[in-house]
Amino acid sequence: MGKDNQTCVTEIQLLGFSDFQSLQVLPFVLVFTFYLMALVGNILILIITIIDSVLQTPMYFFLRNLSFLEICYTSVTLPKMLVNLVSETQTISFAGCGAQMCFFILFGITECCLLSVMAYDRYVAICHPLQYTLSMNQIVCAWMAAGSWIVGILVGFGHTISIFTLPFCGSNRINHFFCDVFPVLRLVSIDTHKNEAAVTTTTVLFILAPFLLILLSYGLIISTILKMPSAEGRHKAFSTCSSHLIVVSLFYGTGTFIYMQPSSEQSQGSNRFLSLVYTVLTPTFNPIIYSLRNKEIRCALRKTIGRKMFSQVTSMG
Repeated sequence: MGKDNQTCVTEIQLLGFSDFQSLQVLPFVLVFTFYLMALVGNILILIITIIDSVLQTPMYFFLRNLSFLEICYTSVTLPKMLVNLVSETQTISFAGCGAQMCFFILFGITECCLLSVMAYDRYVAICHPLQYTLSMNQIVCAWMAAGSWIVGILVGFGHTISIFTLPFCGSNRINHFFCDVFPVLRLVSIDTHKNEAAVTTTTVLFILAPFLLILLSYGLIISTILKMPSAEGRHKAFSTCSSHLIVVSLFYGTGTFIYMQPSSEQSQGSNRFLSLVYTVLTPTFNPIIYSLRNKEIRCALRKTIGRKMFSQVTSMG
């Protein structure tokens, strides 16, 4: 890095919890509880979909990827968030801030792409069932999942490098819980309109484009379902899609609102709390949504728990 680009900031203060100085215990307990629930729920789905032979299908292959993503996604921000809740300084190192932003973008973009891949999987399964086995074979599924990860890696590292090679010689305080893109850009000492434009372009390409593909897939799915003669068939088809639709609504509802609205000081306060939804609540609710609304996962859970209890009784006997 050249002399002009050398950073003056060695650590960044995260002021997202400054409003809770007198109530540190309650936010800590809530965040820790949701983080633990997110870890347990997603790890459980990850294990179930690996060990159960019935769940070795493309839909559950992508669900495994989603659960792994959620584990990584929450672990990027929440552990540091918990530390800051009980710390007086509430800081993160400059390098740590860059790493947090990089992986947050990486996992977020990957999830956008993966959700669109999952929608395409449901489209093929419902609209072209006779071609499903051929169209969604193991190689195709592996490439789709890998493509989602590759896009996330390229965007995550690309944005982080372009932002953190800029000069940071002013304030080191951001009004957020973690190192998100726009709050960090406000710390840069030079004009950042080009960087903001690049972030907006990426948002359109890799967040809205997958969302439009999801809408297109479900438009075709709904059209096909409504033409089904059997009410039972329509109900079964809708039930296989409902969990994914709820997850998409939660993830995109808050994310799109934050990243597509104009940046302003007034929006920072509301953005902090909306960020809590998609960094804390959404990863926690996803495994609950899939387990409660998916008969095959419920059966696999009962079977696995029953097998474990039986083995414990046998070993005690």
